[in-house]
Amino acid sequence: MNGAVADRDDPGTAAGVGTDRASAAPRSRERTSPLGLRARVIIAFTMGALVLSALLAAVTYGLVRENLVRQSEAVATDQAYLNARYLRDRLRSTGVEASSPLDALETTSGGSPVLLREGVWFAPLGVGREDLPSTLRDAVIRGQPARMRFPVDGQTQLGVGVPLPAVSSAYFEVTSFEELEGTLNSLGLSLLAAALVTTVAGAMLAASVSRRVLRPLAHVSAAAVAIAGGRLDTRVASIDDADLGVLVTSFNDMAGALQERIERDARFASDVSHELRSPLTTMTACIHVMESRRAEMPPRAQAALDLLVADVTRFSTLVEDLLEISRFDAGAARLDLGSVRISELVMHAVAAASDADVPLAIAADAVDSVVQADKRRLVRIIANLVGNAEAHGGGATEVSVDLIDADHVWIAVEDGGPGVDEADRVRIFERFFRGAAAGSRGRGEGVGLGLALVHEHVALHGGRVWVENRRDAPGARFVVELPVTRPPEVTPEADLGPAAVPAGRS
Repeated sequence: MNGAVADRDDPGTAAGVGTDRASAAPRSRERTSPLGLRARVIIAFTMGALVLSALLAAVTYGLVRENLVRQSEAVATDQAYLNARYLRDRLRSTGVEASSPLDALETTSGGSPVLLREGVWFAPLGVGREDLPSTLRDAVIRGQPARMRFPVDGQTQLGVGVPLPAVSSAYFEVTSFEELEGTLNSLGLSLLAAALVTTVAGAMLAASVSRRVLRPLAHVSAAAVAIAGGRLDTRVASIDDADLGVLVTSFNDMAGALQERIERDARFASDVSHELRSPLTTMTACIHVMESRRAEMPPRAQAALDLLVADVTRFSTLVEDLLEISRFDAGAARLDLGSVRISELVMHAVAAASDADVPLAIAADAVDSVVQADKRRLVRIIANLVGNAEAHGGGATEVSVDLIDADHVWIAVEDGGPGVDEADRVRIFERFFRGAAAGSRGRGEGVGLGLALVHEHVALHGGRVWVENRRDAPGARFVVELPVTRPPEVTPEADLGPAAVPAGRS
């Protein structure tokens, strides 16, 4: 029986290192089946049912055919010998014509008698001398009883010959197998239909079995997606299965260990950040005291103070970012939602985030767009994007607001830097990402948390953020998409006031 052949991993490849792993990867991809596991199970069951039912049908047909043919030949042979004895007895009587006893013979269904008497052939039912095989005729004429199957007009016939030397005759009886072949054809069609029904039943059984067997795997897959999305408390329900239960238990244990590890790391980062705030506060107070006496310091001390102020400011920003990240990891981040006119907030946020005169482009249909948002977090998003443009892209060249449709608004920040490589456009929002592509955008002093916080804040609002290259000039374009809770007014004749629309996804 043909079936699906499972791939076998080479132990050396599985345990290999260095170049062995690199060389093993292409071979593994080449052996990957385009069909899923469920499809392979269904195909294997279906092919097994097809081969098994076909084999059983063929064996059954062969045995039944052999028995029926043997039985028909035996009946036809016995009847031919009975008729031959009857003819011998009748022909011994003087004055009896050869055709008379032939008319009185009882033959099997479709049987035809043929008599050779003193060189003359008698065939009352149409099957004559020319229809009999010469081998059969010669053997019987020589005094040897014979039996042979042969075709006549496309139909299989059985010829039985009995020599009658006592009356100088030879008797032949030809029996048609047309009725038997019809019976065998009907049997073959019935067995074929049964094989097809068995195959379909096997496919249906395979679909049902595979669905039940793979259901725990689907649950594991869904749980893995949920965990990858940040829901670390996701677990797979236990099942009463000796084999798959081990998989579920192992997955839940792994998820629990992963959650514990991440929460431990998050607590560590939070604790460290909290512990750093106390000395940082002391350092900040000392710096203020030193700055108040700046005029009394020599030039070298003033330069050292400027460096200290810059580093403490950067250190303070890093600690605040780490505390904010730890809140996201601990699930303690909450939104203080309120109705925000997006155009006004963007103008104020850009003005506060940059000392440069950053051009603003607000679409006419987005002027009155309102979003349900946490104003503090939204201002932080825009400030981080503008700050990222100044640190890595030579400054923001434009900030735009566009209403994409009735449900979404885009806030885009463009810069004039070299852009972001396509391979880094997802990783650039990871924490502490300092890849070659990111580093090539400038020599800023950021630590890689600004864009990670942008991603977390946007996701908390039910939106999304991505980066692309500018189409009209070199540079990067960071786009924030937020859900709109109230579409812009299109009928200035009447002012209906604030619309009571449910808040967007948070």
